[in-house]
Amino acid sequence: MFQKQTPWLNLIFILIISLIGSALIFPNYLNRGIDWFNAFQFSFLDFQLKMPRVPELPFKLGLDLQGGSQLIYEVKFQATENLSKKEKTETLQGLRDVIERRINFFGVKEPIARIEEKTDHQRLIIELPGIKNIKEAIEMIGKTPYLEFQEEKEEKKREEEVEKVFQELKKQIPEAKIKELDEEKLKEELRQNFYFEPTVLTGKYLKKSVLIFDETTFEPIVSLEFNSEGAKIFKDLTAKNINKRLAIFIDNALISAPMVKETISGGKAVITGKFTLKEAQGLVRNLNAGALPAPIELIGQNTIGPTLGKISLEKSLKAGIIGFLAIFVFMIIFYRLPGFLSSFSLLIYCLILLSLFKLIPVTLTLAGIAGFILSIGMAIDANILTFEREKEEIKGGDNLFHAIEKGFSRSWLAIRDGSVTTLLVAFIMFFFGTSFVKGFALILSLGILVNLFSALFITKNLLRIFAKTKLEKIKWLWT
Repeated sequence: MFQKQTPWLNLIFILIISLIGSALIFPNYLNRGIDWFNAFQFSFLDFQLKMPRVPELPFKLGLDLQGGSQLIYEVKFQATENLSKKEKTETLQGLRDVIERRINFFGVKEPIARIEEKTDHQRLIIELPGIKNIKEAIEMIGKTPYLEFQEEKEEKKREEEVEKVFQELKKQIPEAKIKELDEEKLKEELRQNFYFEPTVLTGKYLKKSVLIFDETTFEPIVSLEFNSEGAKIFKDLTAKNINKRLAIFIDNALISAPMVKETISGGKAVITGKFTLKEAQGLVRNLNAGALPAPIELIGQNTIGPTLGKISLEKSLKAGIIGFLAIFVFMIIFYRLPGFLSSFSLLIYCLILLSLFKLIPVTLTLAGIAGFILSIGMAIDANILTFEREKEEIKGGDNLFHAIEKGFSRSWLAIRDGSVTTLLVAFIMFFFGTSFVKGFALILSLGILVNLFSALFITKNLLRIFAKTKLEKIKWLWT
């Protein structure tokens, strides 16, 4: 009795899931009916029943589908830093986090900032879906400043560098012009460029910045506060440079070069540069959004138009529909009624998976759609294993209901092992791959998990229902 009733109860559950999935994927059609119902006046009731509308969640499309901008930045580490590979990786990660915060501040949806780290270079690749204006994209990143403190060079070292550059420049001047050259004036100009040298204190140690006003002149000043590590570096730096100037540079431009009178503890400093109020406010805002922990240089830029994304999406959907229909025809020809039921189960599988894409939400890229189409083929694989087992049981003289139960039971080990191994590969791709590979791996993993539910619950219960009907006696439908 229990076995006879359970499939029907499960069928109700399957139908509810299918309706919820359909409502999430196609909310417009259901909301039209709900709006009509809510607007309908019941003449025999004193109140009006209001049904809630289904939330219209959009599919989130990646850069390659909806178009946008891609920026490639080279990270320029200072030669004086002597950073280890681990420290460089940490700096790159901090740089990526800062830029992501900066982009999110401007309301860009689903930005992707990924690191490309190789022996000869370290790069940051920024993808901004929906941003078609490449100039606007560059400004978003460029407004995030690189803050650094530089100390005075030793006079001997400075003069050596000035002399070296001076001699190089002198070689490029024609002999007829040598007599006209004012050597002292040129050297003095060069000294300005070689007066300071970078230190380890940069914006990556910045905790916060605040706009304050000078108590005497009432000019706007930017106050800086460093974290605990930065405070220690700043203290050592000021102790080392008493009676010397400590310069503050933002994006390689000298902002202020105050004289250090004493050791400064507490990790606080100020930037004075005769700012206007608007300039000071902008500087504070940008520094709080995140001063870059390392300087960056734009080396490449690409714009992906919406037309290309639309064409790619249409072709991908067309491929998916053709693939689904091919599977549908194949299953009906080779497995007849079980094949038809498994194809119906596959349709519900697609509804569930597409609903999850909206609810999680998953950013769909071309690679992700490829993973989805591949998962459709893999979803039917479990059913094929089961149906072949069922055929063997029926040919062995077992009745249809027991053949179905044994078919699923005996095919489970093969289904489990295949799913687990594919999931392991997908997890490896997700944690160690790039953004496009991660999208493919995530969607493939979701597909495998939903596939187990589809094959072992939906298809199984549909077969159980038909196993107790008159169709059971029509052998060619089952073998």
